[in-house]
Amino acid sequence: MAASPHTLSSRLLTGWVGGCVWYLERRAMRESPHKFMHLLRNVNKQWITFQHFTFLKRMYVTQLTRGLNQQAKPKPEPVASAFLDKTSSGQGKAEIDEVTPFSPSSLSLSRKPNEKELIELGSASVTEGSGDVGKGTDEEKRWKEMKLHADDLPGILARLSKIKLTALVVSTTAAGFTLAPGPFDWSCFLLASLGTGLASCAANSINQFFEVPFDSNMNRTKNRPLVRGQISPLLAVSFATCCAVPGVALLTWGVNPLTGALGVFNIFLYTCCYTPLKRISVANTWVGAVVGAVPPVMGWTAATGSLDAGAFLLGGILYSWQFPHFNALSWGLREDYSRGGYCMMSVTHPTLCRRVALRHCLALIGLCTAAPLLDVTTWAFPAVSLPINLYLSYLGFRFYADADRKSSRKLFFCSLWHLPLLLLLLLTCKQPAGGESDKGEPQS
Repeated sequence: MAASPHTLSSRLLTGWVGGCVWYLERRAMRESPHKFMHLLRNVNKQWITFQHFTFLKRMYVTQLTRGLNQQAKPKPEPVASAFLDKTSSGQGKAEIDEVTPFSPSSLSLSRKPNEKELIELGSASVTEGSGDVGKGTDEEKRWKEMKLHADDLPGILARLSKIKLTALVVSTTAAGFTLAPGPFDWSCFLLASLGTGLASCAANSINQFFEVPFDSNMNRTKNRPLVRGQISPLLAVSFATCCAVPGVALLTWGVNPLTGALGVFNIFLYTCCYTPLKRISVANTWVGAVVGAVPPVMGWTAATGSLDAGAFLLGGILYSWQFPHFNALSWGLREDYSRGGYCMMSVTHPTLCRRVALRHCLALIGLCTAAPLLDVTTWAFPAVSLPINLYLSYLGFRFYADADRKSSRKLFFCSLWHLPLLLLLLLTCKQPAGGESDKGEPQS
């Protein structure tokens, strides 16, 4: 019969020590199965806990990565132009040609380059290539100083003063001077025309000075001299001052004080009322129409020295003509005006824009009919001006009904030749100098 380990341990160790050993061995044998099962359960519990921990960790990393992917924006790749590609390829070819070959003595056959050296060499070449591209793009994006040449200055100042608009203003002033009753004084006519032109140049220059940040957002005005930086704002203001002071002086002391006061009033109305009002209210169109109606009145007062009914008639004709002209122009530039931050009827009130244009086309017929009643023209003028006024009214009605770019463009181009032809008809049908006095004399 085999001996148990307890008897062996008790036989080997007798006495008090053997009894202690026997007790410990027996207790270990009894509790070993329970301890093993407890240990197995603990291990299972720990394994389950670790598994849950790993699962939660993966979920956290997934959510974090998803959030980072949503927040991160892809870096745009630099787009190099064809010119840069050609120059970079040409530079690459030149650099390849300039590379000198390795001599056999410099690199021994027994020694091979390390991987670290190859990586450093590759990274250095990539860094140099990216640096060249970066330099090219930085040079393109960098602001360059515009150098002002003396030969370019007259053209720049002409665009600053809106020379075409100034020419239109001077022509309406000349028409008002010519239509006024009385003898024609050439010196007064030239002084009035020159003074009005200088005042218009000053007003237009100050207008561009105030509207630089807004003109830069519009395709129609982004090439103006101040926007492109061709001249400094100080030069623009100095030019406006040099035009305004002699212009007002010529009108006041060379013509008469009334004409000079109208010139000062028109400069103030255009620069201090119309210009800021363009970004506040659609009423700027009516204020701008008053600005355009003043020059023929200035021509009339330059010839007569007083404000008569004929002066207000000419001013009314220019006032009404500007609505179909400008409203049709602004209809095709709605996106530009909206981008520039201007409050125009074509942008905020399109129906009102078309209705006002049609209304003033019809008003021109009534104003032309009133010209002989005020002894400005003969009765032939309403008859000969009726066809062009009716055609303008028809185009205004088409613009009101269709509300598209095609009809607005037709109305705008019609207004360009309508005003010169109407002024020419006014001059042709002018009331003779002695017509009014002949009517008042009794027949013998």
